[in-house]
Amino acid sequence: MKDPKEIVRRGYDKISYNYRSDDGRFMPSDYAGWLAELTPLILQGAPLLELGCGCGVPVAQILAPDYNYLGVDISSVQVERARKLVENGRFQTADISQLAFPDEQFAAIISFYTIIHLPLDEQPALLANIYRWLKPGGYFMATVGHTAWTGTEADWLGAEMYWSHAGEDTYRLWLTDLQFELLWTRFIPEGEGGHTLLLARKRKPLEG
Repeated sequence: MKDPKEIVRRGYDKISYNYRSDDGRFMPSDYAGWLAELTPLILQGAPLLELGCGCGVPVAQILAPDYNYLGVDISSVQVERARKLVENGRFQTADISQLAFPDEQFAAIISFYTIIHLPLDEQPALLANIYRWLKPGGYFMATVGHTAWTGTEADWLGAEMYWSHAGEDTYRLWLTDLQFELLWTRFIPEGEGGHTLLLARKRKPLEG
């Protein structure tokens, strides 16, 4: 099999505009509604990280004006578009499994439809990094798998694409083993299946 990450990188480089137009017309999910549940929990100006920022529409557009926002994506085409579309955000091209940040750096980390593009055996280590990077009491909002599946599609919006995800119960276990407080999960339907949207919080140390 080809390198899964190269499939994803080349895929999004090729279909960037098919996946998301500059004005967000090709956007089936309610990103703004999800973020409206997160932002009241975070102080203005706080440092936020988005894993899989794409072209910056709409998450960076919503968050960057009010927060110290950093977006990361594996596709250089997506990141180049994001820098043009969201001038008050910061963006980086990188493999999210290879990122290195200081501990307790971010008040929140967001990742919509991105972790599921990472090979499954690399996902627990990424979740452990996310836990380390969050400040105590920080929030993690993400879409993950609802049922387990790994595979490729030869022509997804015009390019080959790769996904790999566990089922919701596995993600719940991974997060609770890391000492996340899982606040809620929600099924997000898509076609004949769907994904799990979750909100978790890094526990604060006990006082005293």
